[in-house]
Amino acid sequence: MLTIERYIIAEVRRPVTMMVGFLTFVFASYSAERYLTEAANGTLALSVVVDIVFYKVLIALEMLLPVGLYAAVAIALGRLYNDSEITALLASGVSPLRIYRAVLIIATPLALAVTVLSFYGRPWAYAQAYRLEQLSRSDLDVSHLQAQRFNLNDDNGRMILAQRIDQGANRLTDALIFDPGEGKSRIFRAKVATVTDPDPAAPALTLQQGSTYTLDHHGSKDTVLTYKQLMLRLKPIEQTAESRRKSTPSAALAVSALPQNKAELQWRESRGLIAVLLGLLAVPLSRTAPRKGRFSTLLPIAVLFTVVFYGGNLCRTLVANGVLPVTPGLWLVPMLMLVGLGGLIARDLRLLPKRSR
Repeated sequence: MLTIERYIIAEVRRPVTMMVGFLTFVFASYSAERYLTEAANGTLALSVVVDIVFYKVLIALEMLLPVGLYAAVAIALGRLYNDSEITALLASGVSPLRIYRAVLIIATPLALAVTVLSFYGRPWAYAQAYRLEQLSRSDLDVSHLQAQRFNLNDDNGRMILAQRIDQGANRLTDALIFDPGEGKSRIFRAKVATVTDPDPAAPALTLQQGSTYTLDHHGSKDTVLTYKQLMLRLKPIEQTAESRRKSTPSAALAVSALPQNKAELQWRESRGLIAVLLGLLAVPLSRTAPRKGRFSTLLPIAVLFTVVFYGGNLCRTLVANGVLPVTPGLWLVPMLMLVGLGGLIARDLRLLPKRSR
């Protein structure tokens, strides 16, 4: 590797490490605050917060790594332009392609890591995080239920209120359970409620000495039932279709003909290429004119990233809904990025005619 490439790589490598580390810390702090709040409210077990935050950070690295590379290239080359170092290199006859090559060298291993994360790490982390959240957020997990408080499950609207909670015996005293449904809602009152199965896939409990009320949403067929003992099986919490797709292995998505699965697969396939293209596009966008500040290019750099990010999400939605054909599908975004990059490189090589003044 030549001296110029080594120098540029060294200048970019330091801010890449700092940016990725900083973004990871900020995202982990935000996630920890969110889940610690849920733990404090009694809707999430405190013991699983660290594990869930780890899985969420692993998922986010798919986006944090390209952002860190993109910002680091812009910052590092912006400084070199501001100090006239790149101007001196170009004036001495160095080809602009060597700058692109240096960025490509450092972007390639990072793009490979993003690809591996997208194909394997992301679906695995989604599956693990969902499993922990569901196990921890089980309505009947008395380890995180709080006495004399409305314990609300946001996933299904179910609410549990108990005067006293015996965690050792899985028993609720003077309990009130509200179970909403599509056509009717049920309310259960019990002197004693014993949890027999806290599994969110088949939650069940035994109620003693109480009454149940069924409220009809569309008519007047409300019912009241008094009982001495009642075996109650609640409706399990079902995983959403979007969550299932995100946690589905890439091999299973590849053999599916559903447009939603095709969109998810294309999203994973395009992440590595987009990371490389973002790094290369930061090279011409980081150029500053003489007597302008090194941060004068931040606006176009931020605008480009916003367009790429939301453009990818928009294309994924359009493909999933059948509005945009699978071909080109999500590949439309990297194709447009390649065209734009080609035009900027041609400008750098003076292959495009200058504008008339």
